[in-house]
Amino acid sequence: MAIDLDKLSRDELVKLISDAEKALKSLETRRKAEAKRAAEKAAQEYGFSLDDVIGGGSAKGAKGSKGAPKYAHPENPEKTWTGRGRQPNWVKEWLESGKSLDDLKI
Repeated sequence: MAIDLDKLSRDELVKLISDAEKALKSLETRRKAEAKRAAEKAAQEYGFSLDDVIGGGSAKGAKGSKGAPKYAHPENPEKTWTGRGRQPNWVKEWLESGKSLDDLKI
């Protein structure tokens, strides 16, 4: 299926790109579904469900999992921080004012 792109108008090229992106999304969706079915089948061969293998158990080692908050903003308790990663600005400001991180512990 060779398409001579030089002979297409701008509108035809834009439509071709749009159609190709839709086709690619559809292909990825189908492939993900196939991969999920294959993973479920493999897990069942070992006597597990897919959830048992990848999601059900422990949050330990789960990429991107958030820990429990350890610190809270003194005036707005909805602002919290786990103590991991970058410090929120409100924590930085608190520390720069000479106050202790222990004062923010929940």
